[in-house]
Amino acid sequence: MFEISVQDHFDAAHFLKEYQGKCAKIHGHTWQVEIKIQGEDLDKTGMVVDFSVVKNELKKVLDPLDHVLINELTAFHETNPTAENISCYIFQEMSKALSNYPVWVSRVTVWESPGAAAAYFEKE
Repeated sequence: MFEISVQDHFDAAHFLKEYQGKCAKIHGHTWQVEIKIQGEDLDKTGMVVDFSVVKNELKKVLDPLDHVLINELTAFHETNPTAENISCYIFQEMSKALSNYPVWVSRVTVWESPGAAAAYFEKE
């Protein structure tokens, strides 16, 4: 089994509905994102999947989140844009984006600050 990881970031604002505390007010973060990709085999060049493929697909997934109020995005109308829900959203979108490759997304971790992160992964 092999695993690679790619990191990127985006800047966006959000607020938490039905929350008591500072995060109920609109505020922003520089969100750090790490995606882990696994595969059982290497391709003829010795890679699980080319880093540039993962970086490009991750950029496409993150671009709609960058410099927006996340609450206004359709994907978050029914849920709070918490780090947990954002990591799940990115996981699902990246799983679709990489569906033509013999790999799978194993984990997406999203940091809203250097000391606070949430991750999404699926049980095996």
